[in-house]
Amino acid sequence: MRQTVLSAVLLAMTASPAAALQPLHENPTVINGFYAIGLADELRKNCDIIDARMFRAYNYLRSLGRYAQKAGYSDEQIKELTDNKAEKERLRKIIRADLAKRGASPKTPEGYCTVGREEIAKNSAAGRLLRLK
Repeated sequence: MRQTVLSAVLLAMTASPAAALQPLHENPTVINGFYAIGLADELRKNCDIIDARMFRAYNYLRSLGRYAQKAGYSDEQIKELTDNKAEKERLRKIIRADLAKRGASPKTPEGYCTVGREEIAKNSAAGRLLRLK
């Protein structure tokens, strides 16, 4: 019995930290960050009075990469997520559905400006990536 416990402890101590990590596309910090970037992008593309703070967005994206590295994800895992078209499309659908619930859709384009102004006023993660022209 003592040998089994000792073996389990040694195995746990030598296990790779990466093995314990959840998939990067399920990491809440990363997903929330990508959501904010995607939301800001949708708003700036669909509202003429809103512009992106591109330098700030670039730095925010880089900070997400640094966060992932510090959390133990490899450069390969990070690149795999950023190049994953299926994950990008899945997130885009979520963002567009959320925008539609808030009154922003191709049928109500003024809703994008309303949501954009709200995000800027709240100083949300997406709002910090935007500015009024």
